[in-house]
Amino acid sequence: MPQLNPGPWFTIFLMSWIIYLVILTAKISNFNFQNEPTPQNTKKEKTQPWNWPWT
Repeated sequence: MPQLNPGPWFTIFLMSWIIYLVILTAKISNFNFQNEPTPQNTKKEKTQPWNWPWT
């Protein structure tokens, strides 16, 4: 059964994935965000203690 012999197709499969991953990682690493996130509010709000009327 020729489909059990990994010789002819495994190297093609492996090389195509290696090429795909090299191209994909190069494209992802060159990607830059156009809108950098900026903090909206930097001051810390003062918290109030809870009022427990039953204690």
